[in-house]
Amino acid sequence: MSLDLQIQTLIDNAPQDGSTPGAIAAIAPVLKAFGDRLRHREYYILQTDDGNWLMTTLSNRLNADLEKSVIYGFPSFEDAKASEPESNAPQLLAVALPVTHILFQLLALERVESLIVFETPGQRETGMEVKRSDLQKAVALQLQQYRSAPPSNLA
Repeated sequence: MSLDLQIQTLIDNAPQDGSTPGAIAAIAPVLKAFGDRLRHREYYILQTDDGNWLMTTLSNRLNADLEKSVIYGFPSFEDAKASEPESNAPQLLAVALPVTHILFQLLALERVESLIVFETPGQRETGMEVKRSDLQKAVALQLQQYRSAPPSNLA
């Protein structure tokens, strides 16, 4: 699914409260720009059966006090299932989600600092990081420009 179609789906499925669809349309250029930096149009996210995404806390090898909470995005179902932690935790599901939807959700996940996506199937050693703070800054700038732009005359 193209990024434009993904964004249109976000807008169409947004609460019709008079502001949310417009806000999504306003930040669409940011979602597209971040989505264009990534190789895939969808990634598999591990989640619980009630829809909560699996969050992983990473620790710095040199300084154990430095931690970061991340969500992983995988290029294939097989990669997602292979990374599933061995534990007594509830069964996890690998769910394919459009990249712009993942980025949009990332904005709301206050406890998550980054999305790390793996671009090459079968290779989970290196991933591409999308920092939530970078996404938030870009969205804030986009909204500021949107609010200060004169209304277009559509006659």
